Amino acid sequence: MFKYANPTRFMELSGLVLPWFAAAAAILIAAGLYLGFTAPPDYQQGDTVRIMFIHVPAATMAMAVYGLMALASLIGLVNRHPLADIAAREAAPLGALFTALALITGSLWGKPMWGTYWVWDARLTSFLILLFLYLGYIALWNAIEDETRAARAAAILALVGAVDVVIVKYSVEWWSTLHQGESIFRMGGPLIASVFLWPLFAMMLGYGFLFAALWIVRIRTEILNRRSRSLLRAGA
Repeated sequence: MFKYANPTRFMELSGLVLPWFAAAAAILIAAGLYLGFTAPPDYQQGDTVRIMFIHVPAATMAMAVYGLMALASLIGLVNRHPLADIAAREAAPLGALFTALALITGSLWGKPMWGTYWVWDARLTSFLILLFLYLGYIALWNAIEDETRAARAAAILALVGAVDVVIVKYSVEWWSTLHQGESIFRMGGPLIASVFLWPLFAMMLGYGFLFAALWIVRIRTEILNRRSRSLLRAGA
């Protein structure tokens, strides 16, 4: 797959798949929202359960995007593929948005369910740290003028910060928290009723395709910007 690290090949392939990813995101998110918001209220959570269709996919994507960012950073450090650093850099703002969305919707759900918008338990605190890691990564890139040095420094931060993703994942098992444990991808099957499970899966897939489409757009834009700067320097 490293042959697509060539910017020209990436531009060709991404131009073909981008419309399909965007269409899949729009269809899946629309279907997920329709099914989710026409589903009956939960017997315990009432209509508050509908926040889950926004919150859970956002939280899942926040961790998945950081994993992709860390992997791209590792490839950039070890193999020096031309698109690895760009891919990591362009994923960070999207991951930060998913993280912020998960924190906001989680707080909105927590108020009626827990009686408070925020508690300093292991899951919420480690997830807040994830947002700070995204923001720190973005700030580090912007703070260093030399792109090679910035990429190396940011890659190290991304790899060190990957430990927090593991902590977020297993925090409810390692510590006593208000946050419920895994109820979807677990041994023995999901604990969620199918009327909520299907729209949740549709939203998770939709968020995945949405991220992929926006990520491709950002990478393509950065490639074009770098080509433009190279042409300007050549003509100067």
